[in-house]
Amino acid sequence: MVATGAAPPDPSTVQALPDVERRNAEGSCATLGGMGSFQYVPHRRAAERASAGPVTTHGTMRSMGGDGRLARLNAAIGLRITVVVGTMWCAYLFSLLALVSAPAALTSGNALVVIAWIAQTFLQLVLLPIIIVGQNVQAESADRRSRATYEDTTMILDEVRQMQAHLLAQDAAFQDLRSEVLRLRHER
Repeated sequence: MVATGAAPPDPSTVQALPDVERRNAEGSCATLGGMGSFQYVPHRRAAERASAGPVTTHGTMRSMGGDGRLARLNAAIGLRITVVVGTMWCAYLFSLLALVSAPAALTSGNALVVIAWIAQTFLQLVLLPIIIVGQNVQAESADRRSRATYEDTTMILDEVRQMQAHLLAQDAAFQDLRSEVLRLRHER
């Protein structure tokens, strides 16, 4: 921290410091000895973050495809297919579809045909929608955590601003007390 009246810091060292330390070095935070006035310097990311809101899967999906109409169409088609295929009902339907060819594979008597049917038909058809369902659950959980973290961070920021206002009031009271002590010293 820099006391009031001290030489200004070297600008090359100020830029290399993190934001809080940089703001202190620039003299925007007062030291007790200097009794200068505090000037709140909001972090550069505060306004940007407040307008952006929490990061969600849906918001990410919109930004992945690009800005063109074709990119948006591709993203919409991909999302729609994922929503339809990524259900347990689709897994049940694919199971029934795979079971249609099961008798032919099992009666062939060829172990390679049975293994191929299990690996290529049943597992691929059934596991695909189940995996997508799991990913959808994970994405929703991540979105909820993101929203909760965002709301918690916003609450903490509000609390810190309240503490900052309280500290500013204390600073004013300390300044008044200091002025009174100095006045009384001069009177003696």
